[in-house]
Amino acid sequence: MGLEKGIFKRTELLVGNDWMTRIASARVIIFGVGGVGSWCAESLVRSGVRYLTIVDSDRICVTNINRQLMATTKTVGRVKVDVLKERLLDINPLAEITALQQIYSAETADSFALHSYDYIIDAIDSLENKADLIRRATKTDAVFFSSMGAALKMNPLKIEVAEFWKVKGCPLAAALRRKMKKGEKPSKKFKCVFSEELLENRGANSSCGTSACLCPKSHNAPGDPDLANHEWCSSKARINGTFAHTTAMFGFTLAGLVMQDLCKE
Repeated sequence: MGLEKGIFKRTELLVGNDWMTRIASARVIIFGVGGVGSWCAESLVRSGVRYLTIVDSDRICVTNINRQLMATTKTVGRVKVDVLKERLLDINPLAEITALQQIYSAETADSFALHSYDYIIDAIDSLENKADLIRRATKTDAVFFSSMGAALKMNPLKIEVAEFWKVKGCPLAAALRRKMKKGEKPSKKFKCVFSEELLENRGANSSCGTSACLCPKSHNAPGDPDLANHEWCSSKARINGTFAHTTAMFGFTLAGLVMQDLCKE
């Protein structure tokens, strides 16, 4: 425990030993470790969280480098959760990081044992899968936080936190609410990170996700061979521009919400 004492000395100085023990014992799962989730994972581990599960089906694409923590020119083609796990263990070798290269969906939801976690964090892009996770996560005793859309944003001062039904100006949140109103609603209230800012893409949309995609495609790729050619880009109506500082602030805010909840009186 000497190593951990040194790593988290400055955090313990702020919150004290009792809260550090509470942080270290919390079990957290993050769905989606791209531009938002990867920074959230790093912040949680640097804050003292030891038990973290990270879920993402993708490999690193060259177009991820501008905003995703573990994406560099040296890691393109590798499984995202594997690279992120390596980095998190470099930060705290005593952490217990479970890396799952899987797709969250209604069909796979039961395999994640959501009831076993204290905190569930949603950083999923897919509207259908995001809605399903919200419905299931809010049925558990876990504290649930969700990221709304972080693309097409630039102004850090516009990033806010609000309860799901009070999120303003976010097209993703609006689409989720329409979906919820037509079907099953969340079982409890939960906080979201969002921004009302909505910029326009000024550049030409690329061919990412098509046959001209920049992502390496190989059946011999590392990780699950069934996901070797899997990608989400071709299923999107369009690809939106992003900044590192915006996605990172969304992720750090999610991690901050976890810390705030853990350290409350």
